[in-house]
Amino acid sequence: MHTAGLVDVVNAMTLSDDGWMEFETELAASVRTAVKGAGAIREIKMFGGIGFMLNGNLVAAASKRGLLARVGQDQQSAALQQHGVRPMVMRGRIMQGYIYLDPPYIGAPAVQMLLKLAIRFVRALEPKTPRRTPKPAKKSRKSKVARPVKRRANSK
Repeated sequence: MHTAGLVDVVNAMTLSDDGWMEFETELAASVRTAVKGAGAIREIKMFGGIGFMLNGNLVAAASKRGLLARVGQDQQSAALQQHGVRPMVMRGRIMQGYIYLDPPYIGAPAVQMLLKLAIRFVRALEPKTPRRTPKPAKKSRKSKVARPVKRRANSK
């Protein structure tokens, strides 16, 4: 399936996990096509989907919620003029410079236009150097209190 068929996938699918997985896979493929030649793109799992990083900075993320693009504050108003584009809201707060393209409006021209804006913005950012030390491990939610182990009495 090609990116032009993404709208058909969204319109025809039920809200099954398989339908959303197919949509997310197709969206990620269209993002890969659009960012090809932009530089060294690295993919990471984030935001419940796949994040696309350029020089250590987020360009876009593809998930079942749609396409998240980092267009920057200066280009955000231009991006918001497109059908189906809305500001990114996190915990009730608008995240300046980030926009979402909702699934029903995703098609090759919209994805390419938004990613063109995003790549332009991210290329102007300072590259992030990779971490030399790994992230600290997340703390376990389990209690650290030792609990006595119940042992069976030997039946003789």
